[in-house]
Amino acid sequence: MVGMDLTVLHVAVPTIGRELLPSGSELLWIVDGYALTVAAGLLTFGTLGDRYGRRRVLVLGFAVFGLASVAAAASVVPAALIAARVLLGVGGAMIMSCTPAVIRVVFPDDRERTVAIGLWVAAYSVGVSAGPVLGGLLLEHFWWGSVFLVNLPVVALALVGGVLLVPESKDPRARRWDAPGAALSALGLGGLVHAVQELGEGSGPEAVTWIVGAAALGLLVAFVRRQRRIRHPLVDLAQFADRRFSLAALCVMGCYGAYATLLFLLTQRLQLVEGYSPLAAGLALVPLAAANAVGAALAPRLSARFGRHRGLSGGLVLLGLALAAFSVVGPAGTVVALVAAGLGAGAVMTLGADAMLGAAEPERAGEVGGIQETSFSLGAGLGLAVLGTVLSLVYRSMFPPVPGSDRADWETARTSLGAAVEVAGGRGGDALLVAARQAFDTAFSVTTALTAAALMLLGAVAVVGLRPAARPSRSEEREECSA
Repeated sequence: MVGMDLTVLHVAVPTIGRELLPSGSELLWIVDGYALTVAAGLLTFGTLGDRYGRRRVLVLGFAVFGLASVAAAASVVPAALIAARVLLGVGGAMIMSCTPAVIRVVFPDDRERTVAIGLWVAAYSVGVSAGPVLGGLLLEHFWWGSVFLVNLPVVALALVGGVLLVPESKDPRARRWDAPGAALSALGLGGLVHAVQELGEGSGPEAVTWIVGAAALGLLVAFVRRQRRIRHPLVDLAQFADRRFSLAALCVMGCYGAYATLLFLLTQRLQLVEGYSPLAAGLALVPLAAANAVGAALAPRLSARFGRHRGLSGGLVLLGLALAAFSVVGPAGTVVALVAAGLGAGAVMTLGADAMLGAAEPERAGEVGGIQETSFSLGAGLGLAVLGTVLSLVYRSMFPPVPGSDRADWETARTSLGAAVEVAGGRGGDALLVAARQAFDTAFSVTTALTAAALMLLGAVAVVGLRPAARPSRSEEREECSA
């Protein structure tokens, strides 16, 4: 449910644009306000769960999520929908930060915990992939608000199950909540992601965007300095001194950034280039979702047989190869690439999350869970922003003037493929649309190729950096015992 709300609006954006008539900036916030709020709030709610009770925060998060879903469906103006999406992000952050902590407490055994994490990651990833499918299906029969109301049955079940089945747990040391640190991290992370996304969209004054980005970086620097100085930090930065923890977090961010971006780009390509309906575009991505669930479920076996470092590295390489293949294969090959991408991403998300949680003490599981979930959401936000910037730059550079078209229409069409489709009804519209689709295909190929190269490089680093320390030989152990 939480993962699904990251993507369910992708296919509903054109309908919302027609119904609510938002400006370009408002539409950006409608889509991204949820992910920005989740990324900014995860560390805060993870620590609050440690202090006041993980079940309490989890159940409250589901309640907030349900109320926000109703508010989003009932919105009649863009500002109301933006506010509801932000509130959804608050509820999502509460749920996501406490879920891995509950898993860590309920399943202390390493093998059981790995299986539980695999199931949890599979459910989350399938929700992300199923968002466009469910959104397209609902839009075929209902109004756009239905994509939010579908959350309510899940919320009702989760509230009952959370109260009756989830044990309460908290940090016995009861650290004080660092409110200034929480504000610095929330504003810094949210501001940074927003600035990068604004640069990619080009929807605001560039100077203002750079100032916001610089200010956000300053807030994050202040946050780090404060966490090192105070007695009860929001985040124990000593955790990042563990090379395996830090590298696992980087792998999770890179993988999820690539996965979320691929999902978004394919949805747009299928609808705006191939002419698929929203439902057909969502259904075309079912192999990706199914393979992701399989990859997450198989990850524990891969880890047991080949080692977690090899399984994680292999997943990154497989995802990279799949991305590289999308631009050169035909329809049948696209299905194979979707399956490969899903398998690789599912394995990396599971093994990376397990590596991070395994490095944490049980009583700090909520804090580490917040860091882990921040890696997911921040990876998605930064991935979409950075790779979207690359896509936009290549798209504009590969879109030359089109003879016979209006200058104003050409300028509008160069901003995005969606804008090109909107103005294609004017003079020279057919030629304009052909040029736009060709430019998008080129930009898609460049973006996926660069992402593939980065993933393969990260995979090479992971297989070395995450390799477990060599155990002493039996002769060395006997010598130590005799000594």
